[in-house]
Amino acid sequence: MDVVRLAAARIMTAASQARDRPDAGMSTAEYAVGTVAACGLAALLFKILTSSQVRQLLLGIITRALNLAA
Repeated sequence: MDVVRLAAARIMTAASQARDRPDAGMSTAEYAVGTVAACGLAALLFKILTSSQVRQLLLGIITRALNLAA
């Protein structure tokens, strides 16, 4: 039982130390890199989803689904 209490005390100590660190989290540069990466991925997905092949595929799926439902 003492081992469990010791482990719990260590976890609580580590958690309180993590809360007290002022630099816990992303910096402005990391936010900028993440934002640029997200915008690049969004642009790539937009380009793929608006291509004529994907548009025809999606329209075919929707048309078949509506025909089955009717």
